[in-house]
Amino acid sequence: MAKEKAPRRVAANEALAVGTTIRGSAQKLNLVAALIRGRKVEDALNVLTFSKKAMAVDVRKVLASAIANAENNHNLDVDSLVVAEASVGKSISMKRFATRARGRSSRIVKPFSRVRIVVREASQEA
Repeated sequence: MAKEKAPRRVAANEALAVGTTIRGSAQKLNLVAALIRGRKVEDALNVLTFSKKAMAVDVRKVLASAIANAENNHNLDVDSLVVAEASVGKSISMKRFATRARGRSSRIVKPFSRVRIVVREASQEA
């Protein structure tokens, strides 16, 4: 008795990639994710490649992974892919302490974030 196969999290014409521990705040990551939402994959890669934001490097890697998943795992046409969803959430936060004057200490929070990118094969009628 084998365990049942888990259902797909996205539709048949979609592919998904998730970056789980991206070092930086979710607010900064969401600014970069907003740049690519709804764009064609080729345009999104160009925007991320030439963006001055440091988070764009990590988002570009996740987008490239989503494109590779679409091509290799789901047999989708890479030229007609569109970024259907780019959502951002909080992940873990490392807590550290820094020594301060007069024997005090202050807390340093080092946040991590996660980004979920879904690419969809656009219909050819448009």
